Amino acid sequence: MSDAVSSPFDDIRRLITTMPGPDEAAVKAVQARDRQLTKPSGSLGRLERIAEWLAAWQAKPVPTVDRPLVCVFAASHGVTAKGVSAFPSEVNRQMLENFAAGGAAINQICAAYGLGFKVFDLAIDMPTGDITEADAMDEKSCVATMAFGMEAIAGGTDLLAIGEMGIGNTTIAAAIYKALYGGSAEHWVGRGTGVDDEGLKRKVAAVEAAIAHHGDSLKDPLEVLRRLGGREIAAMAGAILAARLQHIPVILDGYVATSAAAVLHAIHPSTIDHCIAGHLSAEGAHQDVLTRLGKVPLLALGMRLGEGSGAALAAGLVKAAAAVHRDMATFGQAGVSERLS
Repeated sequence: MSDAVSSPFDDIRRLITTMPGPDEAAVKAVQARDRQLTKPSGSLGRLERIAEWLAAWQAKPVPTVDRPLVCVFAASHGVTAKGVSAFPSEVNRQMLENFAAGGAAINQICAAYGLGFKVFDLAIDMPTGDITEADAMDEKSCVATMAFGMEAIAGGTDLLAIGEMGIGNTTIAAAIYKALYGGSAEHWVGRGTGVDDEGLKRKVAAVEAAIAHHGDSLKDPLEVLRRLGGREIAAMAGAILAARLQHIPVILDGYVATSAAAVLHAIHPSTIDHCIAGHLSAEGAHQDVLTRLGKVPLLALGMRLGEGSGAALAAGLVKAAAAVHRDMATFGQAGVSERLS
């Protein structure tokens, strides 16, 4: 009797079963050093927890952020034909050129915080299928795009911030969330790049049509990804998995980037334990998603830009947490008296 033929998605599922867990010894080392630093215990609040998180997922007793990297994945979506965005699809190519010229917000943030920056063009001139009437991708191309995302972080980094760019992709993210969590389309759909009331109605209608079209095929999270997701979301999911395998902590950007993590979380919640939420987006349902994923954002600045901007800003905080833990003097080094017992 021959074995059942495996599918490309089976490779992803097997990969998830091999992922390393947190390094508890490294966390204990961070906690032991923290008790000796010249400050009251717990006085740096969440910065102390960030140092522990870095140690756990870098598997290093002294965590470092010496080679932080922001990766932005860019793609286009067939659903834009339904009038779901305030901007035309040609903005995709124009923004890629703006990134390359150093003119985007993310370029300035990365320069300010000393972050590496890479942008990946995922066949941006070839939109995925219109999810209201077709699959976004077939299984083979979805897995190939995830594999591309995995390869994108090759070259070495010790902290990865992921983001995206793609006109129409807040509609895509909303459809993914509705497929994973249920509820009304109105709950998950926001104004994205600033659509008017009529545009908002078109977004809601598109999400409802997509869920109706794909129906019972959306019970598997990876099917949700390939049928509804864009290439940038599949690539971000791949980057998250690769980072875990390479002991690289991940900072998630906003509403769209979080949808990649949500798909992986739906496969198994521990899959995104090495991820932290960079910020709370102004897109209304983002808080609901983060609560479901058990993530507390580092920042809440009312941003809805995408392109990794919130994750990059949060990377500045993470860099500070690592530097404070590594370079702050101990009581013994500074000759400062410790707390009376």
